[in-house]
Amino acid sequence: MTLKFGIAQLNPIIGDLVGNCDRLLSAVQKLAAQGVQLVLTPELSVCGYPPRDLLMSRQFVRDMDLAIADLAQKLPHNVAVLVGTVSINPQASQMGGKPLFNSAALLQDGKVQQIFHKRLLPTYDVFDEDRYFEVGEGSQVFTLKLSDQASLRVGVTICEDIWNDEKFWGKRNYADDPVAELAQKEVDLLVNLSASPYAVGKQKLREAMLSHSAIVHNLPLLYANQVGANDDLIFDGRSMAFNRDGEIVARGKGFDEDLLVIDFEQVGQSPNLSSYESDDAEIFAALVLGVRDYVQKCRFRKVVIGLSGGIDSALVAAIATEAIGKENVLGVLMPSLYSSEHSISDAIALAQNLGITTETIPIQPMMSAFDHSLAHLFAGRASDVTEENLQSRIRGSLLMAISNKFGHLLISTGNKSEVSVGYCTLYGDMNGGLAAIADVPKTRVFSICEWLNRSDSPLAIKHGVAEVIPVNIITKPPSAELKPDQVDQDSLPPYDILDDILHKLINQHLSAAEIIASGHEQATVDRVVRLVKIAEFKRRQAAPGLKITDRAFGSGWRMPIASKVTP
Repeated sequence: MTLKFGIAQLNPIIGDLVGNCDRLLSAVQKLAAQGVQLVLTPELSVCGYPPRDLLMSRQFVRDMDLAIADLAQKLPHNVAVLVGTVSINPQASQMGGKPLFNSAALLQDGKVQQIFHKRLLPTYDVFDEDRYFEVGEGSQVFTLKLSDQASLRVGVTICEDIWNDEKFWGKRNYADDPVAELAQKEVDLLVNLSASPYAVGKQKLREAMLSHSAIVHNLPLLYANQVGANDDLIFDGRSMAFNRDGEIVARGKGFDEDLLVIDFEQVGQSPNLSSYESDDAEIFAALVLGVRDYVQKCRFRKVVIGLSGGIDSALVAAIATEAIGKENVLGVLMPSLYSSEHSISDAIALAQNLGITTETIPIQPMMSAFDHSLAHLFAGRASDVTEENLQSRIRGSLLMAISNKFGHLLISTGNKSEVSVGYCTLYGDMNGGLAAIADVPKTRVFSICEWLNRSDSPLAIKHGVAEVIPVNIITKPPSAELKPDQVDQDSLPPYDILDDILHKLINQHLSAAEIIASGHEQATVDRVVRLVKIAEFKRRQAAPGLKITDRAFGSGWRMPIASKVTP
């Protein structure tokens, strides 16, 4: 008999139990109409991942149980469905364990048939599952009845459970290997419910790891990954199915919901093997999804962005336009005495290319008012960075006023290089509800903008322009324009040098001595390390920043502010 499996790659809203269950129901109904007998959904698909401290609400957990029971009754009875949920640990009070399990529930014939618990609980980077969950134990196998004569033994794993193969990694991070244990139980199929956050380059690693598992254990494998963005985390989807030879027979869309139907016996299956042409294209797609979901899930309709004529605000404007439409993006120009004519014209040209509305508010009168008000207190002191930062804070106040008055989300435009070393102003250019490119190094900002300007880029085609980002924005020296003839390189090392040092320090966790040994000048390294350390208090007050690398200044960055030890 032909056996078909389905994967529902969904974009949940955290805490929206009713809405998420409606999405699950609709997806299963569509897959059932195509003859699917088993449907796999992502990790915690009922509540969305990560629910964080919502899990501390007993009522929220009770409501989840009710939602699961209601969903089970509504689902087509001839389809088995694995949904991600939480379940109560009955031994918690007696044994002192955590109150909940991270679980998968098997729904069939109108009820919950079995519950399976996650075995390996990640507590690194953005993950903090040991805060809420108890380690699962026991058999993670169920039998899917196909006919009176035939059945299928299915081994269930949840996300991290499949990331601990010693042969693949060369080591184990946990004592147990749930996949190897399931293989010893003679299962016929491995499944994995996942909520694996996006990072550039991670998909290739996932595919290699999952393919390895299928080959080593000689088992077909289904992998369902969440899609969508929740706060700082972006989930890229790209759910997959592998045959027992480790070959991909199906792959879901990147950064979009998708429904997959898998038939391992179908000859000549053509899986969706499309991939992004470059890291720049992939990162842009991730950031577009991140902005779109943050805007929509936080119930905003429009955004406001300060347009400086620089490359950072240009990229953020392009991302926002692609995410929510040009009619929903307002760009605000706020020239000062030090703003060059080309910065104003470049910002206007960018807005025309994207088709977004602009407003211009000169800030010189407000600068004069501040100077006058502070003249007595500052008497006898030379003008310095204080006055420079006042310009940024005036602009930040204006943007927040517009956000307040019209209900627009203010998106800040600082990149990772600036945020790392504190080349940004608290209550100024750091103002906003979302930091769209806070995990994008300056060199990558240039690279993405150059990609956007290719004639075959999606925005160039959509807007019918030769260049999405005016070329002068890309080629001119970056400048905050807070004093005459200022350029970033007056205060910072060249960005290619700075970004390499930051990558080694932040992503590779190298010491200053190791970075110096790699070829960088000691004085430059020591200065950058010091700047990263003393800027921690600023980052703690920054808007959430979309994560696109394996080490971002967000929920996974937990550095002390008051400390003597360098990062």
